[in-house]
Amino acid sequence: MFKENKVKLGIAPIGWTNDDMPELGGEITFEQCISEMALAGFVGCEVGNKYPRDTKVLKKALSLRGLSIASAWFSAFLTSKPFEETAEAFKAHRDFLYEMGAKVIVVSEQGNSIQGQMETPLFDKKPVFTEEEWDLLIDGLNRLGDLAAEKGMNIVYHHHMGTGIQTTEEIDRLMEETDPKKVSLLYDTGHLVFSGEDHLHVLNKHINRIRHVHLKDVRIEVANKVREEKMSFLQAVKAGVFTVPGDGVIDFKPVFEALDAAGYEGWFVVEAEQDPAIANPFEYALKARQYIRETCGL
Repeated sequence: MFKENKVKLGIAPIGWTNDDMPELGGEITFEQCISEMALAGFVGCEVGNKYPRDTKVLKKALSLRGLSIASAWFSAFLTSKPFEETAEAFKAHRDFLYEMGAKVIVVSEQGNSIQGQMETPLFDKKPVFTEEEWDLLIDGLNRLGDLAAEKGMNIVYHHHMGTGIQTTEEIDRLMEETDPKKVSLLYDTGHLVFSGEDHLHVLNKHINRIRHVHLKDVRIEVANKVREEKMSFLQAVKAGVFTVPGDGVIDFKPVFEALDAAGYEGWFVVEAEQDPAIANPFEYALKARQYIRETCGL
């Protein structure tokens, strides 16, 4: 399964140190994080808040461990701020990732997002874009796609819990209205299942737009509790709603089979934000690595 050297396997540092809640894993160093990634058998990663921003320093630290940068998260505010504010920040982010050898830029619209609000109920208060906001989002993403293309890169849109692009309907509209040459999709199993979507339907419908994949599993009993008890996204993470592939409710075999059949090329990034004091990051990284090897041969 998967052509040799066409798919690379990475892991996100968010399992070691959480960007939204720095107290989770606050004591874990950058060096421990990347050393354990490499020791667990991964060849790449995304970028966390403890990573040095000096590209020479970062390249050396990663190359010593056989790692490279797959991508990094970018918060867009296309619906809530002037385009130029997002564009300026995006160009700096793009140039950093280009220097690090990444080919895709993860973009998520954070206008009206509740994902970083500790007390806001995730399902009751989910933002819904107005028609005017949709227009700003579509136009802005196409323009960010142009900026990415200046460096031979692509933007991959990250549908995300607690934002205006979370549900199947919202993802469908985003894909229909953006230019396929300028805007691609990041496919995240965990966010779809947590939201209550059919993750395989979304995968098969938009498979030709997918250029980046986050492999995240869900503890469904926690997801149900989040709905029932009106918990926030951050409270859900602390409660352990997410875990690594092979430890939750998702069967990844049909996901891998569909992507393989479509000739997917790019990164698979294990991303499972948990409290590292409860879920030891190295132990869970090993668990994910073994499951992926057994399930698709990577």
